Amino acid sequence: MADHDVLIDEIDGYRFKPHEMPILPGSPANPDHPGRRRAAYLAIGVSMGLIGGSQNGFLLANSAALQAEFAITPVELGWLTVAFYTTYACMSMMLFRVRQEFGIQPFVRWAMAALVAANFVQMLEPGYYPELAARAVAGITASGLSALAIYYLMQGLPAAMRVAGLVISIGLSQIAIPLTRAISPALLVDGDMGNIFEFQFALSLLGLGMVYLLRLPPGVRKNTFEKLDIPSFGLFIVGVGALCAFLIQGRIQWWDTPWLGYALVVAIIGIGGCLLIEAHRKSPMLDLSWLSSRAILKLAIVGATVRVLVAEQGFGATGMFTTLGLGGQQLASYFWILAGATMGGMLLSVIRLDPKDLTRPVLFAVLVICIAAFLDTRSGVMSRPQDLYFTQAAIAFAAVFSMGPIMMEGMLRALTAGPSYVISFIAIFSLSQSIGGLGGIAILSAFHKVRVKTHMIDAGSTLTMGNPQLAEAMANAGRGVAATQADPVLRQQAAASSISQEIGREAAVLAFNDVFFLIGTLAAITFVAICVPWIINKIRGHNPLAKELAFIEARLSRNSQ
Repeated sequence: MADHDVLIDEIDGYRFKPHEMPILPGSPANPDHPGRRRAAYLAIGVSMGLIGGSQNGFLLANSAALQAEFAITPVELGWLTVAFYTTYACMSMMLFRVRQEFGIQPFVRWAMAALVAANFVQMLEPGYYPELAARAVAGITASGLSALAIYYLMQGLPAAMRVAGLVISIGLSQIAIPLTRAISPALLVDGDMGNIFEFQFALSLLGLGMVYLLRLPPGVRKNTFEKLDIPSFGLFIVGVGALCAFLIQGRIQWWDTPWLGYALVVAIIGIGGCLLIEAHRKSPMLDLSWLSSRAILKLAIVGATVRVLVAEQGFGATGMFTTLGLGGQQLASYFWILAGATMGGMLLSVIRLDPKDLTRPVLFAVLVICIAAFLDTRSGVMSRPQDLYFTQAAIAFAAVFSMGPIMMEGMLRALTAGPSYVISFIAIFSLSQSIGGLGGIAILSAFHKVRVKTHMIDAGSTLTMGNPQLAEAMANAGRGVAATQADPVLRQQAAASSISQEIGREAAVLAFNDVFFLIGTLAAITFVAICVPWIINKIRGHNPLAKELAFIEARLSRNSQ
């Protein structure tokens, strides 16, 4: 923004001072608020972050109940997840342009009205296809709410801590996942999803009321939309949607399903077509020369890799407990602990955030994940949630502790390159996080299934009727069903079925231990790959972000004058 630009609030006529001007077109101004108003902004920002994160959290926490509610197959349930992640991963860059073109207030009203409408449709429970559309809208609004959370948090934080709003916003979206899992059993009475839908609708109404009671300051508008945005974004969302379908349905239907190959082709054509258009535009949404730079590619890879490592928690530990027949209230305390650990990671990340060394917290987080994953390899069929409290809390802590510095580095590089580069970073960061998470679960799921079959084959080669341990187990199982089954043949079949289920459960847990070992190994490799360049820079006294930090410091100094 030029020094001569002036911004006046049309409602109360307030003329914003130079240091209160928006950082970017499409973002709100940052006036000097009184203490009570600052606290209100902070409270609304926290609420927006949790409400946005809960949109996906409730879907993940109640997938089995949702499947029963609509009488749908796992494949159809997977399409609900595809609908959410497709819009969530794609809409960040489009909503950024919407804020620049139409202003911050219309964006707030549209985002909250769309959320209320989506949750209202869910509450009516009209059927599977309206739910599919509601999930797609929820993905759009969740993406918009993450931006709203940042803006409100920045209004509530002191000027020196304003940048911490980015870290807190990421942390809140992470906290929402275990938090929704912790409170869902209390809402899910007799497996009825109605209470969940009503609670979500109440949250969206609460959010709508808060943003109307305390509006964001105005921002500077800028004409950004171009005709080429339509085909470019259309190809992008088709490509990302096809990629999400490939990753989600692949682990449900397995990877040799013929149509998955076509989905991958569509993903390549869609994303490739978008990049081709962007590469030949004068003012692209995605600046490929900047995105393909070594620093940004490294940042995207690190961010996606951390998401893959964190999948150990969502798929590994939670999946193992599900295999062992644990759920609902049995896991409530476990998820409360994860929510608390995530909050601790968020707060410590804010306190320890040092723009001069953003790699150190990422290294620490990866090391924590590595150690915790290796410790989890001791799990067995008798393992219970309390046995993994410490390790899983450590992973939850590390997940959010690392994401803030990664996003901070990207924003510093984008702001230094120019305001137009921010949209490129937002797009690549959102995509790396969404696809990294889905890809991580897909990889671990495939690896787990292969290892289950391997352990089953190993068990089958040793368990014969000549094996005294198997004979004793069969006898014990037979005596267990003798009271309810008099026929000796049927009693033997029931005993064999019980032993088979026990072997399958043991094989599944052993496979989860293999998953934990794989994650630990990947984390160790990642740690070395990040640590070596970091040590070299320390020895040479080189700060990779020296230019960016000097630029930001000069800009802040100029605005304060």
